[in-house]
Amino acid sequence: MEIRGEPQGGITVRRALELPGLRSGLPEVVTGAEKLNRTVRWVHAGEVPNIASLLKGGELLLTTGLGLGTRPAEQRAFVRQLAERGIAALVVELGPRFSKLPSSIVDTARSSGLPLVQLHREVPFVSVTEEIHTEIVNGHYALLRRADEVHRRCTEVLLGGGGIPQVLGILADFAARPVFLETAEGELLYAAGPGAADTAADPLQVWEGLRGPRETRLSPPAGTVLVDVPGGGQGASAVRARLVLPSVGTPPHPVHRMAAERAAGLLAVALMQAHQEEELAARGRGDFLTDLAEGRIAVSDAPAQAKVLGFRPGTGPLLPVVMRLSPGGAWAPPAHAVLEELSAVGVPVLLGVRPVEGRVPLLVGLRSEEERESVADRVAAALRAGVARAGVREPVVVVGRAGGWSTVPASLRHAAETATAAQGLTGRPWYDARRLDIELLLWRLRDDPDLAAFVDRALGPLRAHDATARPPLLPTLETYLSHAGRKAETARELHLNRQTLYNRLARISDLLGTDLDDPQSVLTLSLALRARRHLP
Repeated sequence: MEIRGEPQGGITVRRALELPGLRSGLPEVVTGAEKLNRTVRWVHAGEVPNIASLLKGGELLLTTGLGLGTRPAEQRAFVRQLAERGIAALVVELGPRFSKLPSSIVDTARSSGLPLVQLHREVPFVSVTEEIHTEIVNGHYALLRRADEVHRRCTEVLLGGGGIPQVLGILADFAARPVFLETAEGELLYAAGPGAADTAADPLQVWEGLRGPRETRLSPPAGTVLVDVPGGGQGASAVRARLVLPSVGTPPHPVHRMAAERAAGLLAVALMQAHQEEELAARGRGDFLTDLAEGRIAVSDAPAQAKVLGFRPGTGPLLPVVMRLSPGGAWAPPAHAVLEELSAVGVPVLLGVRPVEGRVPLLVGLRSEEERESVADRVAAALRAGVARAGVREPVVVVGRAGGWSTVPASLRHAAETATAAQGLTGRPWYDARRLDIELLLWRLRDDPDLAAFVDRALGPLRAHDATARPPLLPTLETYLSHAGRKAETARELHLNRQTLYNRLARISDLLGTDLDDPQSVLTLSLALRARRHLP
């Protein structure tokens, strides 16, 4: 079955006039001959003055004129209301009421753009109605068959190993226009254009004109067909993506929407399969990076195995990066979003996931050691943006030491352990693993009773005070030490005047029995505050 090109389903005013019922009435098109391609949605016969209020639009109205009124003003109002209602055409049978249509009716129909037809012979309206309705139903059935044929072809493509681009190509050929698959947020996933349209515009150019840049994303123009691709969840997750058939040249035909709605279910399965495959691949890459870090893969074998996984970094240094998320949960959405964000970074990246440990390990290919900071900034920004898109809580990103394959295992293992120890730290896009060694040491001692005793000796009186009194003083001490004892900066961050801060610091010194200007005391308190994060 040929499915390319503009569908011919449904029935037009011209086709209705060609059917035996109306043709036997010797129809004469009085006005609106250029609009006979209007689609007839239904046929209605009536003789009441207020019939316009009973119509929904798209009807072919049959009448003998009894309800049109006797005065020109009534006749003009009657025709104007029908035009405003959006009927397909008005067909008036000449006879006892009108031997000739009055100029008030003809002129109003012409000025309103309403096709007006007069019948010179009497016809049985019931036969005309049955005949046209049968034609309409047959037309709809033909449309359904054509949409089903598209669905069958799309199904065969997927079962034959094809993917989303091939499905979109079939839809684009059928609709004779570009077709797009976008995320629920309006980001482009796939685009396809009609294969036979050699002179057609590039689909991506059409997309840019349709949606515009991300910063000023536009709503699609009127007439564009939007079909939700289900995601299987509830709320925001109920829509996985959106199929877009733009109004390019002419609006999409109803059969195009039918075909798109049938294809949406197939696309949902294809997207789910793609996500599952990507999650499995990401887990495989995570296993490789973890095995490499823990010495289960020989350094000499690592480059070849990484190449099989798609990582081709060149001859520059390798930069280990680890992102820490909460263990468990749905990992496919954040992993997919992170990969999409990383695609714009412009450097070789091997990303894996370790859901049980809550880690996302990466290896990044650098051209030189000097670009470590700038690349780390870009990678961390992409990781955070992807996680934010997936609605996951702000992560911790730790960057290890750059080096060759021989240094990767130790550096990757150090970054992974440090990312776990740094869980809960906020305020920086990424942390240098080498500057968090104290955090790592304290985290390793978290179950040692001596660490809890140390924290209690150093901070116990202050913790007891904060449990019963206000304002709490621990935040003041924490801020003061984070600013290396600079009182002006501490006061600004806490929004305190100088005297209030001095009073609080004096109170802290009294409670702890220590001098906050003594370097040894400051070191003890700083370690105790850090250790407090890791205690149960």
